[in-house]
This record gives sequence, structure tokens and C-alpha cells, in this order.
Amino acid sequence: MKKLLAMALAAAMSLSLAACGGGDTPPAASSKPAGSNPPAASSTPAPADNGDFKVGAIYITSQNDVAGYTFQHHNGITTAMKDIGLDPAKQLLIVDNVAENYDDVCKAIDTLANQGANVIFGISFGYIDAMNDKAEEYPDICFSHGTGYMANETNFNNYFGRIYQARYLAGIAAGMKSVETGNNSIGYVAAYNTEYAETCSGINAFALGAQSANPDAAVYVKKINTWGDENLERQAAQALVDTYNCGVVSQHCDSAQPQLVAAENNVFGCGYNSDMTEQAPTAHITAAIWHWNVYYQTAIEAAMACEGDASKFVEKMGGNAYYAGLKEGFVDASPVNEAVAAPNTVAVMDAVRELIKSGEWDVFTGVKLSYNIADGKVEIVKTDAPLMDNQGSEIVPAGGPSVDDGVIKGSMNYNVQGVQEG
Repeated sequence: MKKLLAMALAAAMSLSLAACGGGDTPPAASSKPAGSNPPAASSTPAPADNGDFKVGAIYITSQNDVAGYTFQHHNGITTAMKDIGLDPAKQLLIVDNVAENYDDVCKAIDTLANQGANVIFGISFGYIDAMNDKAEEYPDICFSHGTGYMANETNFNNYFGRIYQARYLAGIAAGMKSVETGNNSIGYVAAYNTEYAETCSGINAFALGAQSANPDAAVYVKKINTWGDENLERQAAQALVDTYNCGVVSQHCDSAQPQLVAAENNVFGCGYNSDMTEQAPTAHITAAIWHWNVYYQTAIEAAMACEGDASKFVEKMGGNAYYAGLKEGFVDASPVNEAVAAPNTVAVMDAVRELIKSGEWDVFTGVKLSYNIADGKVEIVKTDAPLMDNQGSEIVPAGGPSVDDGVIKGSMNYNVQGVQEG
């Protein structure tokens, strides 16, 4: 998932969720340039003779979760299957509550293979070694690993997205709320930080978004050193409120616990993975979310197009790594809870969303954003300014190139100014 960009920044691969990310300085996995546009999901229903096609999925928590990481993946898979014309009740095979343990993951894969799965999705980073080995053991099955970096040129790929773009949008909402409340302290419950590009890029993007709306915003990070532990998530969120008087609490962890803590303390929050407004209606503003169905439809259709020859899977996917962002509809911010959000939050987020989707600007450049708002209309002001880390070193010069590929390839291992790990 620290100084000058020209330095050899070594860190982990930026590929989660979301719930899961990181690894030890992986090589670039894609046979095409990272960040190239993935094939679009087809809107054509699958032929009727795909009734025997089976989709296998390995989940880190329960398929019955009502929010968070596994919930969003499961919703993405079932939505994609229905859109294609497959029946999840009959054609989706699931092994859930599978810990990131090599033997457990291998057993789950064996179970799905014995049940006739044609494609197997593993959604958690820690499944990576088992997925890699089993792809070789089962060459007639397509394997697809979420948030990893391992892949081959035949039947095994990896997938992730530019979630940092959605985190910037959520940061805007947090920054505008901090201006409204007069509290510049913003908290962030993080699974990890600079260990993984996925996590620290998310923190950085959120902080930059918050600072675009409130230049005085400070983001305090509480790291729990695990992708998902509801007790630790709750404790970290409470510590941020108690220690730093945080008026908004965001997160990169699996459950809605930080948002529940925000509600209990009469402060506000920005969730992750899924829209958490239902869990914390008096606190939750918006969340950085994934539309996993965008990927899953593409991958399932590619697997079906192999017509039983899994060695064609990577070719059908157009490469062995899939990365997409706001432009492709893969990531976004959830609908803003306007009962909680600061005035004009939606207008500002919409304006920046379109700026990113157009390709005119991206998060990690030497260009800062600020906003002039009049009569509900937003003028985005772009100012050339170096991207600095929190040690005062220049990462990107004023008006310089984006380091978005560093986020994907894993070279981002620093925090930007205004971020403090506590």
C-alpha cells in the first residue's frame, strides 16, 4: 500500500480497500501502464447458456455484514452478477470469515474449486500468497485478487482503484465542517500509515482535501495495526476525540465503529467502504466508497469469455492489473448527508469531482485548490505550490507532475504537511 520524489521511495503496494493493502515493495504487476483505462463493463446480459458458470468469493468477514469492506464487495459481486444475467442464489459460492492465514485461504480455495468455481475472487490483501500458489495449482480456474500486486500472464490478476480521489472529496466535506464548527482538529482511524502506500495515500489525500476547504485543518492519525478490529477501531476513535478534541473523525478501517463513536460524542464523521449514514445519521457526512460492481462485471464477463480456457483470462482483461478511479465510476464519495454537512458542501464536492474526472487536475500535484462560493456557485482557484511532506521536504515542485502512479505502484511512504500520527 520520504523526501524528494526523485529519491527511491520504497514502500508497499497501494492495493485494500480498502480493508486490506500493503506488502513489501512489490514490482509493478501490470502488463500495461498502471493507471491505463480498464475495459468498460458491458451492459449486454450474459447468454442463457451460462447457467453452469460459477463465481467463487472468499471474504474476510461475514457475507451478512450490513456495512464496511466485505459488505461492499459482496454487494458489488451480487449486483454485477444480476446485471450480467447470473443468479447469485445459484451461481455464487462463498467462503466467508476467512482470516489472512495461508492455510485457511488455501482451504477456502480448495472448497470453491471442488464446488466448481470458474472464477475465484479473494478480497483481502493477506490472501495474496495463497491465491498466487493456487492459481498455478488450478490452471483451469480464473483467479482475481483484490488489493494485491502478484499476478501472472494467464489466469491470475489483481485489482484496485484510485480511492485517494474519493478520499479527497471526503476531506473537503470534513474541512468545510471544521470551518463551520470552528474546530480545526480532524481525526483519522487508520489500519496502517506509511507502511503501505494505500493507507498513507488515503490519509494524505483526505488531509489535502480538508486543507483545501480549511487551510488551518490538522489531521491526527491513530493507527491500529490491523485492517479490521471493531474494538480497536472504537478505542482509536474515542482516543482521537479525547486527546485531540477532534470534531470530525474519518477512517481507513473496516467497520462503522468510528462513526458510531462520533455520534456518541456529538461530533461528526466521514466513513469508508460504504455509506455509513444509516449507522450514524446524526454524525456521518459522507464516505469514500467503492462501486466494486464496475470491476466485478468486467472480470466475470472476461472469465465467461474464456469459454473454459482460464489461460486467456489476463488477455481478456487487457492486462494483469486493473486500476480505475472517479472517471470510470469505480470510486466516489457517498451521497452527502445534508442534515449534517456544512452549507455548500455538495456544490464544492461536485465541482472538484468534475475537475478530477476531466483529467484537468489530480490530487497529488504541485497545485493546491481553494474555493470561492457565491450564491451556491463554486469557483475553483488553483494555485501552484509545492507538495510538501510533514518534515518540510518538497515532494512535487510547484506546478509539477502528479505522483498518482506512486500511489498505485507503492512508492508513497510519507505524510503531507498537516498530518500528525499520534
